[in-house]
Amino acid sequence: MQVEARDGERDAVGAPVPPRVRASWERSRSYGIPLDAVEPTFAGTGAPGSLFHECGDAVLADLHRSMTSEPVGMMLTDAHGVVLTRLSGDRTLLRALDAVHLAPGFGYSEREVGTNGLGLALADHAPTLVRAEQHYSRSLSGFTCAAAPVIDPTTGRLDGAVNVTTWSRSSSELLLTLARATAGTIAATMLSRHSTTGRAPTRPRRSVFRVDHGLGRAVEDLGSDWTAAVTSTRAALTAGRVVAVLGEPGSGRATAAEVAARRAWPDRRVLTAGAPDPDDADSWLSLWDFEAGRTDTVVVVRDVDSLSTYVADRLATVLFAGPGAAMPVVVTAENFAAIPAAFASAIADTVPLAPLRDRPGDVAPLAHRIARNVRGRDVAFTAAADRVLQQFSWPQNCIHLRRVVEDAVRRVDVVDVPALPADLLSDSGGRRLSTIEAFERSEIVRVLAGGTTMADAAERLGMSRATLYRKIKYYRISAR
Repeated sequence: MQVEARDGERDAVGAPVPPRVRASWERSRSYGIPLDAVEPTFAGTGAPGSLFHECGDAVLADLHRSMTSEPVGMMLTDAHGVVLTRLSGDRTLLRALDAVHLAPGFGYSEREVGTNGLGLALADHAPTLVRAEQHYSRSLSGFTCAAAPVIDPTTGRLDGAVNVTTWSRSSSELLLTLARATAGTIAATMLSRHSTTGRAPTRPRRSVFRVDHGLGRAVEDLGSDWTAAVTSTRAALTAGRVVAVLGEPGSGRATAAEVAARRAWPDRRVLTAGAPDPDDADSWLSLWDFEAGRTDTVVVVRDVDSLSTYVADRLATVLFAGPGAAMPVVVTAENFAAIPAAFASAIADTVPLAPLRDRPGDVAPLAHRIARNVRGRDVAFTAAADRVLQQFSWPQNCIHLRRVVEDAVRRVDVVDVPALPADLLSDSGGRRLSTIEAFERSEIVRVLAGGTTMADAAERLGMSRATLYRKIKYYRISAR
């Protein structure tokens, strides 16, 4: 399979290539997916406890009992491509799937491994069959995969997918039909049980081991604090020093570390890892055995203060002793005192990153970027909405901002003040307000968000300009 085969109407063995697969090849190339191997993206094996997972497991178990002698692997994944369940009676096939990380806890979205049946079904929200040579990665050419998305029958939300994989030499004519039928059965089972459960949807799990080849992940600079943190981190890395980016959870410290690593070495792999669940610790540590000593990799250890002593000691041995010391390392934490001793002793530089409430100039660009990632295109924000977002104190930093923006852009095409939560208008910066004070503050924010002058705002609110300025200071409202 050659790179040139990705540009034509036929694959490497001369078979016609569906337009959706060709489009996926182009996206895979833009993401920087390697042709020769599947890089592991590990999110942990903890069960999400969702209705979708429970129903999917039950349906797959029934199907598996009738197909134990077939060379077929059946998988259930979440909406982000993380494998939740895998069943097969063929041990040889299971070993082959392990070798390409198509296993529980690993991510298999298009962005992570390139064109494959599962990733394309999730990307297009449509049943998909990808045959051997149609895969983007050579390492997947020995398989044929069919997948079908599972849509929640009451909300219309994409909950995950069913993936069916077999050897490429096996007959694949019925794979897509099997995947479609299984997805339909799971959706029907969910519908029958919705009336007896009030379980809220689970949030996606964050990857705890991911390799990024850089392309398609460019991040523009934000305000001066952000730029200074990225610049200082990059300088420490290129000087050969281990550096820690310190700040509140959700402040963007991990993204700043990754951007600095990418700018320091644009052509290298960036391996980003976070603390695994206790049950996954040994599996997570085993992934590092294949990384130690690589000269083409920069390591970002996210939330290093969350590592257990056992995991921190083992990982520090890999990164700072012997051949592992060849890899540049940047870590993130809330404060230096919380960093495990095995890492603290290796850190030469620390770089602070202020919380989002102290970086109001970063809020609007971040909100627009989040919206673009959700909708796949630029989303318009009114000037008033941008001002309301900048006014808020964001106690959970970017985590809270992401939740607000994702909710808004899924409901409207242009984000204006009415699309934002009411508590954004009544935020007091942490001070408890009475009902009357909260209402007064929200009215001041609402009027100022319209871009009016102070004199006009005071007149509309029925107060003098001196009173308005005093209340702006009292309620900690930015008058920008």
